Amino acid sequence: MAAVSPAPASTASEPPPSSATGRQIPIVCPGHTRPLAELQFCTIREEPNGNHDDETNASAAASSSSDGTRTFLISACHDKMPMLRDASTGDWIGTFSGHKGAVWSCRLDPAALLAGTASGDFSVRVWDAITGESLHSFQHKHVVKTLDWSPDSRRLATGGHEGILRVFDITKPMEEPLTFVQSTKEKVSISKCNWIDNFTVLAAGEDGTIRFWKVDESDHSKQLSQTLSVGGDAGGIRDMEIQTLPSTGQTILTVAAGQNVTFFDLASGTLIHSYKMPIHFREEGGASLHPGGKKFIAGGGRR
Repeated sequence: MAAVSPAPASTASEPPPSSATGRQIPIVCPGHTRPLAELQFCTIREEPNGNHDDETNASAAASSSSDGTRTFLISACHDKMPMLRDASTGDWIGTFSGHKGAVWSCRLDPAALLAGTASGDFSVRVWDAITGESLHSFQHKHVVKTLDWSPDSRRLATGGHEGILRVFDITKPMEEPLTFVQSTKEKVSISKCNWIDNFTVLAAGEDGTIRFWKVDESDHSKQLSQTLSVGGDAGGIRDMEIQTLPSTGQTILTVAAGQNVTFFDLASGTLIHSYKMPIHFREEGGASLHPGGKKFIAGGGRR
């Protein structure tokens, strides 16, 4: 585990970490039996639902923060059993049961009403995040390593060992997905995909290149709008994250690949900085930028 500042230190003072005022005790969330592959926090504003009874609304209110928001934690695991928890307490909410292979990726949609999971059983599933019911199963031809919801929750992007980015319309689940081959010269596996907006998907490849796909563009020659390369000896991309800083509105793309964590300004595509780490991301690991924009955390394998 490593934590480093992605930008030159600021002279502005910051509040001391809470650990300075007392010892922090982590919340332990038992349940999984094999290594975790991915985690996601999802925060929503929760209002009392007139369709629920008083006891249900009281329970939801107890889990909400003072500003009326509630944060969930969803986890993907090699034990085939992705789980949903209350992030503030760690309490188990439910398990999405049905995959027959390791689950590599999991995502709640922005409203936390739907969950998507990508698996080594060559499938992606969409679940009702309230009841746990499996709503749709989308078959692939190889291991699926990543998925992400569009901001409007209407579409789901997936990728994996096939080297094909697929975009499914959840409102029309029986229709064939849109497909985007990463390279016509060789198969390039997709390790991560992220939506920028409702029309553009970033796909991170094992060749060290991030491709920007305009998924609604009918002209095939214009679908690939931009590429970013991590360059050097970074190798295949293991993790990718998009973070908009509340303080400045700047959107930062964080990339973990090889032995480097690299930061790009997403709007301009310019390189901010690249850090060589005392760990590697060849087979595992990732990085995440703090919302303040001055720190990041990374974890991976030993060099």
